[in-house]
Amino acid sequence: MTAEKQMRVWLIGAAVFIALLFLLRGVLLPFVAGMGVAYLLDPVCDRLERMGLSRTLATVLVMAVSLVIFILFLLLLAPLIVSQFLDFLAQLPKIVDSLRAQVENLMALLRDRLDPETLSQLRESLRGSVSSGVAWMTDLLGGVLSGGVALINLLSLLFITPIVAFYLLRDWDVMVSRVDDYLPRRHRDTIRELVRQADETLAGFVRGQAAVCFVLGLFYMIGLVALGLEFGFVVGLLAGLLTFIPYVGSLTGLVLSVGLAIAQFDEPWRIAAVAILFFVGQAVEGNYLTPKLVGERTGLHAVWVIFALLAGGALFGFLGVLLALPVTAVIGVLVRFGLQRYRQSALFGIEDEAESKKAEGGM
Repeated sequence: MTAEKQMRVWLIGAAVFIALLFLLRGVLLPFVAGMGVAYLLDPVCDRLERMGLSRTLATVLVMAVSLVIFILFLLLLAPLIVSQFLDFLAQLPKIVDSLRAQVENLMALLRDRLDPETLSQLRESLRGSVSSGVAWMTDLLGGVLSGGVALINLLSLLFITPIVAFYLLRDWDVMVSRVDDYLPRRHRDTIRELVRQADETLAGFVRGQAAVCFVLGLFYMIGLVALGLEFGFVVGLLAGLLTFIPYVGSLTGLVLSVGLAIAQFDEPWRIAAVAILFFVGQAVEGNYLTPKLVGERTGLHAVWVIFALLAGGALFGFLGVLLALPVTAVIGVLVRFGLQRYRQSALFGIEDEAESKKAEGGM
């Protein structure tokens, strides 16, 4: 088979795969989530195997411990999160009214210093910003409740994902070996190396970024609760979770917490303390946590991560968010491989450069 025919076969296969992914996106969520769980827990099972346990026993032990941790989380933290979330929804109109009152007070202070036209434009701009923010939050909550966390999706995640994860985790090495047997003989070593690089990139980013999310979420939760901010626990948890998307977590937490602080506190120093908390968290993340826990070896730039998550969510919903990082890691490895081959090819001009140097040496 010629190279052109091989390329045609691979392109047709990729197009069929993407089409099936789009058509079946409504039922693939628990399977993709289970695959992600198995991928993250596979190194733990491998370590237990090296300690003398069978693969089945190691899988049972790892899944049992993971389920116990998850159930403890639901029993201990879920009631508090749900309670604060419902209280936040109930008090949202009061918070909006309080923010509007603060805006009116600010307008009163500026009335004597600005001309009427500028003051009117500023008032309309602030009112529009508050209304847009409330509308955005309402649409976001409505989308979450009607889409990604709908009842049937939630039930499938809770009950089907652990089953899928167990069987995939138990047979992970066997499946990898089977796939390896079907690799084209001519390109097997190259494909293995590319897969190894993609695995290192993805594992380094996901595990490192998960550690960053945990540390920052704990920092924000403790800090906001200590400052006495109402709903500080939920805001800190949300900021920590969204830290998985670079810069989005801290920015979202800053806007929400400062808005709540303005509506709740009368003392300016407490509002400033809430803002300073997030600036400190961002500084610690950028200068210490991310370099130490994630590092630069992943090759995933923050801009590409944000774009991949947003594009995946827009195309495939929550399923696309789960697939965004693996796909980005693979694309990044393929692009670097292509650029490396390009620099070694005649198209880059390396042969012409070598001939030029040889000609200069002969003169």
